[in-house]
Amino acid sequence: MYVCIVVPCYNEERRLDGDTFVSFVAQAQRTDLTLNLLFVNDGSNDATGEVLEALTARMGARASWLQLPENRGKSGAVRAGLQHVLEQMPDCEFVGYWDADLATPLDEIPAFMAYFQQRPQVLAVLGSRVQLLGRHIERQAVRHYLGRVFATAASVVLALPVYDTQCGAKIFRRHPVLTAALQTPFLSRWAFDVELLARMGDACAANGLPSLLDVVVEHPLQTWCDKAGTKVRPWDFPVALMQLGRIAMRTRVP
Repeated sequence: MYVCIVVPCYNEERRLDGDTFVSFVAQAQRTDLTLNLLFVNDGSNDATGEVLEALTARMGARASWLQLPENRGKSGAVRAGLQHVLEQMPDCEFVGYWDADLATPLDEIPAFMAYFQQRPQVLAVLGSRVQLLGRHIERQAVRHYLGRVFATAASVVLALPVYDTQCGAKIFRRHPVLTAALQTPFLSRWAFDVELLARMGDACAANGLPSLLDVVVEHPLQTWCDKAGTKVRPWDFPVALMQLGRIAMRTRVP
């Protein structure tokens, strides 16, 4: 199975854990998982570019980086990275995105890939931060409760019982549905995950494919930990809700 993970980066020179990325890529080479990493430098104004150049050199052919000329926000960086993989890496069967701070550890990737292997109809696997016995989910209380309100609103917009749309770990099967969902820039900088799912739902409906309920899976993460230096702030929450309203008005609910 060949997967490329897009890692959006904005001013990440102090937070990128290069050793962890290098170690995981080396570990993946000893398995049947073919893994590539594509780092997207989202117009950073610090030394992120230099850090990425050195980091990708350590990983050789298994990693590369893409420079965006100006800051597009996480939504724009993710979209640019996903499109780059779909257009420039035709042998890549799966593509996803992962937060640069590794709040979701990279060793969750094989668990994501198992869903695709076991269920050929699955088009997307979403990381889900569910606090269950035997799992280690560390999240600030304020972010958790604001997240639950947002997730409920997102479920209404998507007409889908999704628990966690905003986790920064997602993998998709290469499919025309994904290509269609990425054709135009996202309306939202913060709620783009919901918008991407809504667009995929529209594409499924337009092509007579099963609904998202049948082709999207949420994977309860074994480990997730809030990291210092997050770009998300509490006052972004009302903005994200307004953007969710725009998505609801301008996309068709599946």
